[in-house]
Amino acid sequence: MDMALFIQLTLTGLTNGVILALAALGFVLIYKSSDVINFAQGEFLLIGAYMTYAMIAQVGLVWPLGVLVTLLLAIGLGIIVERFVLRPLIGEPIISVIMVTIGLSSVMQAVVNAIWGPYGQNFPPFIPSEPISILGATINADRLWATAIAVILLAFFTYFFRLSKEGIAMRAVADDQQASLSMGISVKKIFAWAWSIAAVTAAIAGALLANIVGVRGELASFGLRVFPVVILGGLDSIPGAVIGGLIIGLLETYTGGYIGNGLNQVVPFIVLILILMVRPYGLFGKEIIERV
Repeated sequence: MDMALFIQLTLTGLTNGVILALAALGFVLIYKSSDVINFAQGEFLLIGAYMTYAMIAQVGLVWPLGVLVTLLLAIGLGIIVERFVLRPLIGEPIISVIMVTIGLSSVMQAVVNAIWGPYGQNFPPFIPSEPISILGATINADRLWATAIAVILLAFFTYFFRLSKEGIAMRAVADDQQASLSMGISVKKIFAWAWSIAAVTAAIAGALLANIVGVRGELASFGLRVFPVVILGGLDSIPGAVIGGLIIGLLETYTGGYIGNGLNQVVPFIVLILILMVRPYGLFGKEIIERV
């Protein structure tokens, strides 16, 4: 085995994996708190990339301010979607909610095309990208930076969910909405928090990804790979989103590097089918047994 190639593929796969985990984190959070499957998570990632591009390249803000404004806009987008799109559907059949999120993804793609056009844009890099040699393998520094940033953010959100007052309230709502209401927790406020955090994590993932591969409409397809991640890790498991992201990221890269022929594009969905057949609640998901 070519060790340099193995190291390069591993580092690339880990970068893809932690970015997938960031996007999957928001997906899991929305599902845990509201039982909504958000098919527009990839479009949140896409809009995050384009908003970062707009703030830095078009408006001309320095990158720390541009990223901050992007995150504030992402929070606003999450609140608007929850308040005006999802909240009116409370109590409606789950298929109605699913169709709305699918429609939302199409609307968000159309908005991106209307504002920035269907063609890719040159993204102004805000992370150093010079090649670095590691144990004989060469990898761009932006991938290492992206991995480090994503790991720090995942650690922060893990702390937030486990120890902060808002995070504990979100976990309580995820376990039992009625009991949370009786304890004085505002479920509607928690839903808004969930959608805001989902939009923020997707926007950060989009910005990191755009810094590596550029900003273009195909970034939304990266978000489509969130579904194998959350099915593998467990729809309701935050640690599962992290582990699932790493596994899928590495599988894609190893398959593309050693086999090729486009198989890396389908291997996540092969994993999705297999995990649904063998363990439908995922590696870390909660097994729900219904008795009739």
